[in-house]
Amino acid sequence: MLNLTPRFTGKLPADLPEGLQNLYQYSPTLTRLFLARGVKSSEALDYGLSTLLPADGLKDIDEAVKILDTAIESQQRILIVGDFDCDGATSTALMMRVLGEMGAEVDFVVPDRFKYGYGLTPEIVQLGIDEYAPDIIVTVDNGISSHEGVDKARENGITVIITDHHLTTKPNPEAHAVVNPNQLQCEFDSKALVGVGVAFYLLGRLSKYRREAGRSSAQVSRYLDLVALGTVADVGVLDHNNRTLVAHGLAAIREGRCSLGILALLELAGRDPQKMTVQDFGFVIGPRINAAGRMDNMRIGIECLMADSMEQAKRLAFELDKLNKERRFVEGGMREQADDILRQLQVSDDSQSASTNEKDSAEAKTKTSGLRSLILYQDDWHQGVIGIVAGRLKETHYRPAIVFAPADEAKVGDEDAIKGSARSIPGIHIRDAIESIAESDPELITHFGGHAMAAGLTLKKKHFERFSEAFEQLMQSLEPSLFEEEQFTDGELIADDFSLQFVEALTHSHIWGHGFVAPQFDGLFEVLDSRILKDKHLKLSLKYPGVLYPVDAIWFNYDTDKWDYRAKEVHVLYELNINEWNGNQNIQMMVKDLAVTHIVP
Repeated sequence: MLNLTPRFTGKLPADLPEGLQNLYQYSPTLTRLFLARGVKSSEALDYGLSTLLPADGLKDIDEAVKILDTAIESQQRILIVGDFDCDGATSTALMMRVLGEMGAEVDFVVPDRFKYGYGLTPEIVQLGIDEYAPDIIVTVDNGISSHEGVDKARENGITVIITDHHLTTKPNPEAHAVVNPNQLQCEFDSKALVGVGVAFYLLGRLSKYRREAGRSSAQVSRYLDLVALGTVADVGVLDHNNRTLVAHGLAAIREGRCSLGILALLELAGRDPQKMTVQDFGFVIGPRINAAGRMDNMRIGIECLMADSMEQAKRLAFELDKLNKERRFVEGGMREQADDILRQLQVSDDSQSASTNEKDSAEAKTKTSGLRSLILYQDDWHQGVIGIVAGRLKETHYRPAIVFAPADEAKVGDEDAIKGSARSIPGIHIRDAIESIAESDPELITHFGGHAMAAGLTLKKKHFERFSEAFEQLMQSLEPSLFEEEQFTDGELIADDFSLQFVEALTHSHIWGHGFVAPQFDGLFEVLDSRILKDKHLKLSLKYPGVLYPVDAIWFNYDTDKWDYRAKEVHVLYELNINEWNGNQNIQMMVKDLAVTHIVP
């Protein structure tokens, strides 16, 4: 049997809150799911726009509104400085669309990650001055740590508005306004807004201000498709406020009221917009937009989201798809190399690097036993995909992972900079861990920033081993249970739940994602049939008590050590979805884990 932890430990109806009694009458299973995620009343499932938190709590928002209003009226030149991920792209596109509708003179620039690095750097400010001569710079999804860039802008007489969502424990740059729910002294009730969410709030406030003053305005809610995409792609915590934003953006796409670029990307991926799900943001559209920033320049992604014709949208979507295929190829090669390094470390008592050859070196500071972190670097690794590789390593080994690559592929000397992308596991705040090391050894890390589960940092190559040792030492000081992966279940389903109606309600009518995790269930099933697909996927036909028909199940990249072709009964941890083939719909179980409980002798 699988060792699983139940998400809901109460008893129904004994522990049923009054606010969920109606839902319980409709579906005890859905009620259990929502109780396990902290929902105590039907109001928490109301995603009307009127339920959004008011903008009043956002520090500096009114100052930013006044600056932008004056800029529009006096035709000052506004320059949007974006970021090179999907959150930055959607934020930039949203700013361009809405400010343009209001009559602003506005343009944008996105830092090339390979030339200028992250944020409002002095180099980006100079580029903006040379190419656009702005009166005002507005950052989106960046800027909270850009002290030098803000100073340079001000020295050149440029007004700076920072909109960001990244964490900071330091004083803000000397910008004219800083809108960030995670800055010090900000009283906004949700800290989960991503960059595009912050931009949405600012533009909504600006729109209302100008409408009440009788000036040109815009309906910012028309662009909630962009807000939803950026929120999910950036793995924003889906608190009620974010779920509301995502729900309306998702509805807009299903109704065709959305960016032509999004429609073109869905078409290219073979997805029906009318059946769009939250997962499609993260696994279909988001990776293709991100590929532009990882492999080339995010301008392609922004222009796709802003396309005014389907012809233009399709052309740009094709370019993004091509870049995504290139990204997958590069990522695959790096993952294989990383796995090889780890395998060598596991069979050796030597904890040093896998190779000391300067031209083809792979460095890893880990321990072969009791390993609590994966920290890897190689001279020829691609900066654009280190975050994805770190994420895959984290998922596979359930350890915080940090993958480094040269900041400049032509400079791999000891004094040259390397950039790392970090991914963490629940219970370990990766940004705070890096900050702790930076505070204890101020000369070690050049720059860092990020969130609880993802962060970035820069250091000199010569400091790689020192940093690796310090990080591993910090991880060794933590509670061992943090590094033991728990598998959670929402319990068993009743026979009536194996219906298209229930699965449709589960997957199409509710918003699931980070911080409001998608349901997964477990149960004992009789094996009717099994076969292997493409030598790596396990296809099953299963029987569940009380269900009159076989249920299809698929286990992608199945664990061969856990499967026995003689299996007669299995304990399965799974998610439910609807599989469509040749116009027919059927329930499909997506296997997450499996244990054989009985075999045919």
